[in-house]
Amino acid sequence: MSTPQIDMYTKFACPFCVRAKHLLQKKGVEFNEYDITMGGPKREEMMERAPLARTVPQIFIGDVHVGGSDDLAALEEAGKLDALLAG
Repeated sequence: MSTPQIDMYTKFACPFCVRAKHLLQKKGVEFNEYDITMGGPKREEMMERAPLARTVPQIFIGDVHVGGSDDLAALEEAGKLDALLAG
């Protein structure tokens, strides 16, 4: 079984983005990081995937919109992140 694709939309110098990246790195999973600091097509893509999202990071694991850094940390604390990462 392979890990689902993980996408994270971030901005430069965002401490919440750094926190989320560190947690995923600690888990040993690879993820795609899209810097939307200057806007552009990836920001538009993020807005299409999560229309109500106005903050970063925005994290997607497979088809699941996890949300932000606090949401990712809450999944870890609840013991649910590993199962989501396992697909």
